Amino acid sequence: MAISMTDAAAERVRQFLANRGRGIGLRLGLKTSGCSGLAYVIEFVDDLNPDDEVFEANGVNVIVDAKSLIHLDGVELDFVKEGLNEGFKFNNPNAQGECGCGESFTV
Repeated sequence: MAISMTDAAAERVRQFLANRGRGIGLRLGLKTSGCSGLAYVIEFVDDLNPDDEVFEANGVNVIVDAKSLIHLDGVELDFVKEGLNEGFKFNNPNAQGECGCGESFTV
């Protein structure tokens, strides 16, 4: 099982962690949401939970809980700028489809 991150995403996470002044990494998770069923959750991690898996990607710790990992295995996290918009983008080989607004996906 693996999670990867582009150089752009890793640099952005490092900037966020430096600005926060604390944190051991970035948590990727899932929640039930939207019309397709699942939505991504991103949050900074200060402490690990017992069921967390830790992956190192471009010098950044990526933390995923065991429940989410089955749907996130193989995900690449990217950080993209498109015109005036910027944000994290998930390249998930497990996603079977996405809703029209891009809020959620199905596996």
